[in-house]
Amino acid sequence: MSDTHTETTPEVTGWRRDLVIWLDKRVLGFSKNWTAVIGLVAALYAGIPFLAPVAMHFGQTGIGDAIYTIYSPVCHQFAFRSWFLFGPQDAYPRALAGVPGQTFEQVSKNDPAFQGNDVSTLTTPLIFAAKAFDGNDQIGWKVAFCERDVAIYWSIALGGFIYAALRKLKIPIPYLPFWAYILIAIVPIGLDGFSQLFANPPFNGFGLSFYPIRESTPLLRTLTGALFGLGNAWLVFPYIEDSMQETREIVEKKLVKAGALKLPEAPISGPGPTYSGPDSASK
Repeated sequence: MSDTHTETTPEVTGWRRDLVIWLDKRVLGFSKNWTAVIGLVAALYAGIPFLAPVAMHFGQTGIGDAIYTIYSPVCHQFAFRSWFLFGPQDAYPRALAGVPGQTFEQVSKNDPAFQGNDVSTLTTPLIFAAKAFDGNDQIGWKVAFCERDVAIYWSIALGGFIYAALRKLKIPIPYLPFWAYILIAIVPIGLDGFSQLFANPPFNGFGLSFYPIRESTPLLRTLTGALFGLGNAWLVFPYIEDSMQETREIVEKKLVKAGALKLPEAPISGPGPTYSGPDSASK
């Protein structure tokens, strides 16, 4: 007859207990304020690119170049699809965009950075030159994020703050159906981006006479980027909240058991905020 050994988890005491309680309280705090945290992080991520033109304007080229370099892998940074600061215009779209004001072709044709390039045709050499061009004192300095990326990440930040405010006010936030996400977030940015892509070399409208040869405008880039960012926030945030709610319940139980948290003895009566899940319409 074999002996049966009952293994028990040793009780955590001393500084280890204090550390575990401290960590649990941080997790609990994050689970309650995660939307505001995401909003702040997204705002910081979208805000730093604006420091690049500020640094260049005030002669801090090392800081400006560093920001351009850091954001270069995640954004094309084309000069004709980016915002500019400290110049006569806030953007210099290509002539195809049909936007009033100076065009990219006009401000770049005599600039040394574009010498040897046909600035009227979107060729590979022009693309690389437009990415590397940061601006100058005459036309201003380029933001390190393109117009569409600026809108995407600022709208995610805005979505985080709106979601946090709605949760605080206990306003129900429904799940976004996937078909609505496609319609709101994917279709507009897809139509604007791909129609523009296929209008330029090497596709050139597939040789079809009726294909519109077009270049998107700063307004369209901003609008479609904002819809994409808000659509992603609305799609994902309710599911994150479900997970955070479970986390809060688990951590609160641990802290109550450890005597580090005291929950209200008489919970507020009445239903709390509810979320209409994807299957709620069929129930």
